[in-house]
Amino acid sequence: MKPQNRKIAVAVAAALAASVSQASSHREAPNITRMPAVDATDFYLFNSYEPGRAGYVTVLANYVPLQDPYGGPNYFALDAGALYEIHLDNNGDAREDLTFQFRFNNRLGDSNRGLALDIGGESVAVPLKNIGPVSAADKSLLNFRESYSIQLVRGDRRSGTTAAVRRAGDGSNVFGKPYDFVGTKTFGSVAGYEDYARSFIQDITIPGCSLPGRVFVGQRDEPFAVNLGRVFDLINIVPVDGSAFPGGIQQDPANDIIADKNITSIALELPQKCLVGRGNGVIGGWTTASVRKTRTANAPIGGAGVETGAGNWVQVSRLSNPLVNEVVIGLPDKDAFNASEPRMDAQFATYVTNPTLPALVDVLFRDAVNATLGTNIPNLAPSNLPRLDLVTAFLTGFKAVNQQSTVRAS
Repeated sequence: MKPQNRKIAVAVAAALAASVSQASSHREAPNITRMPAVDATDFYLFNSYEPGRAGYVTVLANYVPLQDPYGGPNYFALDAGALYEIHLDNNGDAREDLTFQFRFNNRLGDSNRGLALDIGGESVAVPLKNIGPVSAADKSLLNFRESYSIQLVRGDRRSGTTAAVRRAGDGSNVFGKPYDFVGTKTFGSVAGYEDYARSFIQDITIPGCSLPGRVFVGQRDEPFAVNLGRVFDLINIVPVDGSAFPGGIQQDPANDIIADKNITSIALELPQKCLVGRGNGVIGGWTTASVRKTRTANAPIGGAGVETGAGNWVQVSRLSNPLVNEVVIGLPDKDAFNASEPRMDAQFATYVTNPTLPALVDVLFRDAVNATLGTNIPNLAPSNLPRLDLVTAFLTGFKAVNQQSTVRAS
């Protein structure tokens, strides 16, 4: 995460999975811009590379884009009325076989009454989320606490078999989430915040699995690098410039416009042997967020909370492969893509087989490229249509690398 433009180490140990997936997505569809707390920004799935963590898989689902480190006084809590999910497919049918569901609960200090001070004989609630230093050893001056529960669903996410994921130590199904980074006066130093955040890495017992896992949810450094403003200003950048770097071609740091932003990570470290199914050992994954079909604002807002939710869950955010919704899916279908499931992706196939972005790049840059190189390239866009190479990259995977199969390899 970025505390006042300085990075601190990631609090949860990065680990884990049979295939590698990475992605990024920020405000990628019209509807999700209205609900930043459930906007997925990144999804990562990879094998453990830490010493002693072989055989584990880590899944990172990041939410709440473009968090400023100076986002007081309320900072960036997750939505207590939403359902955050991480889905894993272990047999290649584009349907979830395992789903980890996260629900959040936000409470004020002093048993949800809010911390108060004696002001001239009157007990008056304070307007801030902390009223003094906070550390791993002493959280008593926090006036706002987030917690969450986890359920593991086997089979269909809405009708499968559900069981609680619990803390390994005491069997509780309630997990704590660290307060966002307010600054060095609250936490003593950047290292102080790192120690505080690390205290929220928790061992878990996973239903149906004999090996323990780990979980962490909290604010972290924005891991993606992109110049969002200029990319969507008709790609108004030189993405890679070798002339300015004597050591070779590198990414210009000026193109990482989100370098001072944070996100909120939902991180799981899971035993690989408990994730593979009847397939060839390759694991696919994605993350979604859903809200209730009916959300009613409470009036007046008070003890009953801001709103009441009713009805079925409606998916409003979805993320796995990188930048698909931003630069592949057409504007009329962006919200539909966010609400869809991988098994339904045939409806979006034309956006992959006949992509428009290369044609736009050709229009924007062909004349400049030809003028610079002294060439007469008629079209910069690939002509191998339909783009079956993109189908392999986005949909089927590469055989013997990350292609899933329902028949276990011998």
